[in-house]
Amino acid sequence: MSLKAGDSVEVTITHLEMAARPAHPIPHMPAGAPSMLVAAERPPAWYFLQLYDAVGADYEWTDQHQRSTEELAGLLRDPKVTLCTLIRAGWPHGFFVLDARAEGVCDLSYFGLVAEAMGQGLGTFLLCTAVHMAWDQPGTRLVTVNTNTLDHPRALPLYQKVGFQPTRREVVTRILNRDRA
Repeated sequence: MSLKAGDSVEVTITHLEMAARPAHPIPHMPAGAPSMLVAAERPPAWYFLQLYDAVGADYEWTDQHQRSTEELAGLLRDPKVTLCTLIRAGWPHGFFVLDARAEGVCDLSYFGLVAEAMGQGLGTFLLCTAVHMAWDQPGTRLVTVNTNTLDHPRALPLYQKVGFQPTRREVVTRILNRDRA
């Protein structure tokens, strides 16, 4: 069944938690092109939005476009918010955002790869790295993430594979911004 922009759909949001640092080490970067993980220092809002759209446009990531540029820039300047970009072969392959503003909680608020980077083993590497960095935030007692049925179908299984446990599900109604197959 194909869905069209403007259609109303039910979406299940799954909230997940990890209450202890995982036993697995940070994996090595998958072989291939030269790669680096870069933490952005006080990135401008446009930089975040370019990554956000490159990864999330196909999955209805739209909430950050509701914020003003000033509000988003303020969030990105917060020392308890970390934006990391995976650069491989000279261009961004994925990113994640850690938000440690809540006492004792580090939220993996955004995570993903661009379509051209999928299937190369980068998702597991990037997620495991993000999880370890979350646990390295001072005072972290809990790491959280959420995903929904509009996200990539491998998102939920990947979160569970690295140790996140579902804690709650909620169903909401969304209006689609783009056609979906």
